[in-house]
Amino acid sequence: MTSEDKTGGYFWGTGRRKCSTASVRLRSGSGHIVINDRPLESFFTYENQRNVVTDALKFTKLVTAFDVFCKVRGGGVTGQAEAIRMGIARALLLYDRNLEKSLRSEGYLTRDSRMVERKKYGQAGARRRFQYSKR
Repeated sequence: MTSEDKTGGYFWGTGRRKCSTASVRLRSGSGHIVINDRPLESFFTYENQRNVVTDALKFTKLVTAFDVFCKVRGGGVTGQAEAIRMGIARALLLYDRNLEKSLRSEGYLTRDSRMVERKKYGQAGARRRFQYSKR
């Protein structure tokens, strides 16, 4: 029994980036990508964002092998696109464990833990200070 049999015909993956979290399901299909019940072209208006989402599928040459269904929340569009890419890569890992070495070498499985630094009291921002006046 494969992981696909236990999860209703889907391969699941979760991706995170900045404040974004994406739940990704892969199902055998023809290459349709649906994000929050909207097609990819409607959800991401810029070409580079769409390319980020499909990077892992293009790299493994499985673009037309799967239909992708995503639920993504939090953060901005760049963080959401990169979270979806990570979720797709993790779901592809459940599909074929032999893809791990190549996906990891491309950086698709590595969690980018960089977050926005918080603003501190007594300052204008995270690092920026208020202007100092000597006199």
